[in-house]
Amino acid sequence: MDFQNLELKIEDGLATVTLARPDAANAIDLALGRELMQVAIRCDDDPAVRAVLLTGSGKMFCAGGDLKSFAAEGDRLPSLLKELTTHLHAATSRFARMDAPLVVAVNGTAAGAGFSIAISGDLVLAAESAKFAMAYTAAGLSPDGSSSYFLPRLVGMRRAQELMLTNRRLSAAEALDWGLVNQVVPDAELATTATALAKQLAEGPTRSFGMVKKLLATSFQESLETQMEFESRGISAMSGSPDGKEGIEAFLAKRPAKFSGR
Repeated sequence: MDFQNLELKIEDGLATVTLARPDAANAIDLALGRELMQVAIRCDDDPAVRAVLLTGSGKMFCAGGDLKSFAAEGDRLPSLLKELTTHLHAATSRFARMDAPLVVAVNGTAAGAGFSIAISGDLVLAAESAKFAMAYTAAGLSPDGSSSYFLPRLVGMRRAQELMLTNRRLSAAEALDWGLVNQVVPDAELATTATALAKQLAEGPTRSFGMVKKLLATSFQESLETQMEFESRGISAMSGSPDGKEGIEAFLAKRPAKFSGR
C-alpha cells in the first residue's frame, strides 16, 4: 500500500510509522487521518508486526488538526470533522487494542491531536526540545483523538482540566515529571533510543504484551474480582502459548528466551 502523507517501513518485526507532512507541521487533514487508520489496521492484522514505532518528520511531531484545510471547508466543516475523527479514532483504537506495543517518539512539538496521539502510546519517549500543549480551546474547539480518555488517567483530573482549559504548554522535562512520557533524551539521540526500545519489544512475547494491554485497559472500569478473573484467564492462556512455554523453559534452563511472538 502506497501512502502519501506518512511513511511505513516493516523490518524484523518492527513497523516504523513516520508522519510525513513536515511542511504542514505534520498536521492532520482528512487524507492523513485516513492513512493513519489504514496503517493501524495493517499493523494490527499483520502477524509479522510485533512492535510499532510512531514518530514525526521534520522539526515537529504533530501540530494537531490542519486548521488551514478546516477553514476551507466553510459550513461543511462539522461534517468533515465527523469523518476525520472517525478515521483518527479508528487508528487510535487499533493501535491500543493490537497485541504489538506502540512506542511513540515525540521529536518536537505535540499539540492538539498531536498531543492526543503522543500520549496514547504504550511507551512514550520525548526529545529534550519537545513541547506539549492541548491547544484546542485556543481555537474554540474541544479535544479529540482520545486525550479526554488517556489524559486524566495519566495525570489526574485536576491537571487534565488545567491543560485542557488553560492550554498550558509543558516542556519535555515537565511532561516527564507529570507522567506523560517515560523518558526524555537529547534530540540527536531520540531516533536511536526509540528504535532500540522498539526493536527490543519486537523480539519479545507479543501475545503476552497484548494481554498486558488488555488488562490495563479494563483496570479502571472493573471490580477487583472481575479484574482478577481477567488476570486468571490471561495468565492461563499465556502459559499454554508457544511463548509462554518457551519463557518458562528458558527461565529454568537459565538461558535467554527466544520468543516467536505466538
